[in-house]
Amino acid sequence: MTRFLGVDLAWAEGTATKPANESGLACIDETGRVLDAGWARGIDEVVHWVQSVAEPGSVLAVDAPLVVNNPAGMRDCEKETGSRYGRWKVSANASNQALPRLGGVTLRGRLEQLGWAYTDGLDPVAAHTSSFFECYPYTTLVGAAEFGYDAVRPRYKRMGSALPIVERRAARAVVCDDLIERMWRLGTATPPLDLSTHEATDRLVTEPTPLSDAAYKHREDLIDALLSAWTASLWHRHGVARSQVLGAADPLVVDGRRGTIIAPARPEQRRGEDRERAIALAATAGVSAPAASAPSPVR
Repeated sequence: MTRFLGVDLAWAEGTATKPANESGLACIDETGRVLDAGWARGIDEVVHWVQSVAEPGSVLAVDAPLVVNNPAGMRDCEKETGSRYGRWKVSANASNQALPRLGGVTLRGRLEQLGWAYTDGLDPVAAHTSSFFECYPYTTLVGAAEFGYDAVRPRYKRMGSALPIVERRAARAVVCDDLIERMWRLGTATPPLDLSTHEATDRLVTEPTPLSDAAYKHREDLIDALLSAWTASLWHRHGVARSQVLGAADPLVVDGRRGTIIAPARPEQRRGEDRERAIALAATAGVSAPAASAPSPVR
């Protein structure tokens, strides 16, 4: 049974005097069972975790830039994130070689040394080869109909300035709790995700979202890791019928590696021939969205 891993990576690698921020970690299987979930600090700990939970043929999705070939500006995949998902208020931060924080590039190199295959989503990966790719949880939330964000992304990371400062943390927690309930309902989706199957992820459901920034970020990192692992499962099961490759035409290819983001996508988030092909594939593949009446967890 294939294992799907998700890492919400802290971009800064840390130093001897200033440890790296936490990275969220999650591993699920084809049934949606959460096999492991937690946090790590620094590239060494993340690599150790990946190696400890992975099996041959595992698929890993990383929320961080993995291939950065451009000296300045934005990568094509980041530009396409804004142009294709902007209607849902989703855009991407710029990454380039001038940035001091590129932990994802370091992680890619370490994983490749251990036999993992980086994939840009354009060519098939050899059977039984463990592979990894770059993802972006916001595109998963608005690109996968299962979550129900048909009009706009959820503001579970930062609240807008329209709210008074004293109200922002409470409003953020409400949005986050709603997101967690939507994730809870993925137990009946295809592919599934069952938050109740691991102590750390079950606590997302049984404990209310904290208001303090540090505790909130701790929870948010795990949420993004779970979304990344589910994205890996979705890509493995449905491929381009449910996802698109952002940056697929980027001419900056160094040592055979192109920087792309594999992003779940609705037909209206695609372009040209890719959109028509996706509509045809989706009609045959189907989308198993959880019922809106699915029982909500008790907090």
